[in-house]
Amino acid sequence: MSRLDGRHVLVLTTNYGTEERELRDSVAVLREAGARVTVAAQEEKPVQTVVSDRRPGAEVRPDARLADVGAEGFDAVVVPGGTVNADTLRTDEDARRLVAAFAAAGKPVASICHGPWLLADAGLLPGRELTSYPSMRPDLSGAGGRWVDREVVVDTDGPFPLITSRRPDDLDAFSAAVVEAVRDAAAA
Repeated sequence: MSRLDGRHVLVLTTNYGTEERELRDSVAVLREAGARVTVAAQEEKPVQTVVSDRRPGAEVRPDARLADVGAEGFDAVVVPGGTVNADTLRTDEDARRLVAAFAAAGKPVASICHGPWLLADAGLLPGRELTSYPSMRPDLSGAGGRWVDREVVVDTDGPFPLITSRRPDDLDAFSAAVVEAVRDAAAA
């Protein structure tokens, strides 16, 4: 993977229900590639992650609150899944504002598993090809997206790069695609 020295990536989460690997592994890969990563949650208290939406996972301390950050100064945004996390984020005004700002600025927007619910509610999917956890196909297609069943989908045919994956088992491909998108955006 290419070095992302000098790049800054924002990861959005709620304080409960984020799929542990989708948060922790994504952050770890980005940091290993040299990026500075800021995890922003709804509150400054620890994020209680979950494993397979059922069992408690590790706690992760956020770096900032969603309400206190903007797209400025960041090169990309990542939205991990977890059913409860994604269902809560999609109704959060700050989360919708943030992903819309990244998209409007032409910066990479990446999401995995149930995370694309936020992108749907922010109006970012019409005409875009993407994937997600399979049960979300009707929701994302109804929001105007072209859903496909692939490990990772990188759609660069719109106003911003869109990177999506289906589930935690796809994290290696997802993380590699996010690193590449951030690198490519920085080179442009």
